[in-house]
Amino acid sequence: MDEKNMEKVSSSDMIKNPYVLEFLGLQWPTGYSEIEIESAIINNLQSFLLELGKGFSFVGRQYRIKTDTKVFYIDLVFYNYILKCFVLIDLKINELTHQDIGQMDMYVRMFEDLKKTEGDNPTIGIILCAEKDHTIVKYSILEENKQLFASKYRLVLPTEEELRAELEREKQLIREQIAKEK
Repeated sequence: MDEKNMEKVSSSDMIKNPYVLEFLGLQWPTGYSEIEIESAIINNLQSFLLELGKGFSFVGRQYRIKTDTKVFYIDLVFYNYILKCFVLIDLKINELTHQDIGQMDMYVRMFEDLKKTEGDNPTIGIILCAEKDHTIVKYSILEENKQLFASKYRLVLPTEEELRAELEREKQLIREQIAKEK
């Protein structure tokens, strides 16, 4: 990617949905914890970086960020040298909740205030969740905030039937968005 094209890339161009994490070797849909997913990602970091997309470099796991009164730990932190920004990832084994969104919003705001340096673009937050309810997304800050994303992950490639259903669902969402804009 040349210098001119790098300037035209937006954060939404770089965030996938869903992420296919089949290379982690975790069984679906048996129970697993967020720490097990995190450990599997770290053990397969090269493959995970390739799944994330272009320009990602690993910064830390359980990245400690401290305020005057509290300490928080962000599951995974990356830096994207194409977007010139930090990318925070929070892993969730269940369906996305408004609490998850609020937590990531706080992490991004803290990172902006405490870690971002001159020349960095705004920090991006990605919540990787097993499922996401589009109503929660619609009525949360995810709808307005161009730096926060909720992406589903899959531990196995979807079946043809699941792909068709997902395409139909996405088409319907696009139709609704077009109708809303008119």
